[in-house]
Amino acid sequence: MRENQGLERDHGMSREELLALPVAVDLETGNRALGLGRSKGYELAKRGQYPCKVLRLGNAYRVVTADLLDLLGLAA
Repeated sequence: MRENQGLERDHGMSREELLALPVAVDLETGNRALGLGRSKGYELAKRGQYPCKVLRLGNAYRVVTADLLDLLGLAA
């Protein structure tokens, strides 16, 4: 059973994990929540085509959690 839980975490996030996220998260966390790979997520962010709002802060990308939850149908 534990092996399945580990695999599940590698491929997505639980509802509880998503609802506990801070106001903005790094692109890796956004990718994980959306089931996107690292390369694809960065490619979409760079093109301005990420499925939800992304902020560019210096060299880093931050995903706005409210938009992410709305996209996933978990908005409060």
